[in-house]
Amino acid sequence: MNYKTQMEAAKKGIITNEMMIVAQKESIDENKLRELVGEGKIAIPANINHRSLSPEGIGQGLRTKINVNLGISGDCPDYTKEMKKVDMSIKFGVEAIMDLSNYGKTNTFRKELIKRSPAMIGTVPMYDAIGYLEKDLMDIKASDFFKVVEAHAIEGVDFMTIHAGINKRAVECFKRSKRLTNIVSRGGSLLFAWMEMTGNENPFYEYYDDFLEILREYDVTISLGDALRPGSINDSSDAGQLSELIELGNLTKRAWEKDVQVMVEGPGHMAMNEIAANMTIQKRLCHGAPFYVLGPLVTDIAPGYDHITSAIGGAIAAANGADFLCYVTPAEHLRLPDLSDVKEGIVASKIAAHAADIAKGIPNAREIDNKMSDARCRIDWEEMFSYAIDEDKARAYFESTPPTDKHTCSMCGKMCAMRTTNKILAGEKVEFVTEK
Repeated sequence: MNYKTQMEAAKKGIITNEMMIVAQKESIDENKLRELVGEGKIAIPANINHRSLSPEGIGQGLRTKINVNLGISGDCPDYTKEMKKVDMSIKFGVEAIMDLSNYGKTNTFRKELIKRSPAMIGTVPMYDAIGYLEKDLMDIKASDFFKVVEAHAIEGVDFMTIHAGINKRAVECFKRSKRLTNIVSRGGSLLFAWMEMTGNENPFYEYYDDFLEILREYDVTISLGDALRPGSINDSSDAGQLSELIELGNLTKRAWEKDVQVMVEGPGHMAMNEIAANMTIQKRLCHGAPFYVLGPLVTDIAPGYDHITSAIGGAIAAANGADFLCYVTPAEHLRLPDLSDVKEGIVASKIAAHAADIAKGIPNAREIDNKMSDARCRIDWEEMFSYAIDEDKARAYFESTPPTDKHTCSMCGKMCAMRTTNKILAGEKVEFVTEK
């Protein structure tokens, strides 16, 4: 193998096995896909040590992908519960899982996750630094961060969120902006605190090229984290967010020069009328790199329902150019999500992603909708259930109040519009009083 990364192979005109799999999944020409990977407009996160991976492409012209966040915390350190969330995510066909564990020796869970998951695995090394190194934040040295990044790369992590854009210039811009919610990125806030306490530049920015060498060695995609993403609709599109985005655009080109694949992360909270413009600005400033957004959440007053506020924003974002949606659960802002929360978050994100793919004209995106509509027209319940995003819930709702006539549902009964029209078109009479 005379290449290190998918991007390097693409630049050399090589179509990798991963590219062939993605091309088949996406119904795209292999050479076209290779060209877009070489340009950085599509990323195929595929660590050479992730043996169970089913490769996926993220970027221009491809289906919108979704990511599930999970992982243990100090208040909920049960690996078993988190693995059940993994199993559910795989069942629903999510394309990526981020392990955001921040308590204890997290590699036990992460290694098992990588071993069994066909989905891409992402991490935020900054989260793991304190537990892995067993040091207080102020005592961590720049060289220590290298150890964590390399450990995750060796284990098989496919993409890592690295908050390299929050340098001293961006921090000064943030301080001047007088935000309502300040910094809401966990990794970003830790780096901000480290920089302020030590007086040093962000090590991920200062030694960026050195971190890229580690990522290149294992073909880890860098997901450039937006430490200054807005945590409220009041703070969206402010100078802090945009100044960091400019830095991320520069870092994108530097990564591509090293043949390291890139995704760029985007806003968390944003009013609907700002979303489309933000997608355009990101694509322009970051040279068409795949865009990965958390939500965006379009209002701040729906705790317990933030999977809905996120799905609204995610659908708008993806329809206007975002390529990758991070799910949000009903537990957002409240607690660690349980299994039910994870399911609700996955389904909401899948709805948003699929709706956006229809709007973007992604090849074959409408096909399953047309199949569902045809089955509805024929009132074939079993076929309808098979096309549903959540087959079990659809079936349970139908069966909870069963209709007298199986060719209807309990809402309309024999007045079902489909049934009425089908009978007339078949030359039959429609009768309600005399029909038994």
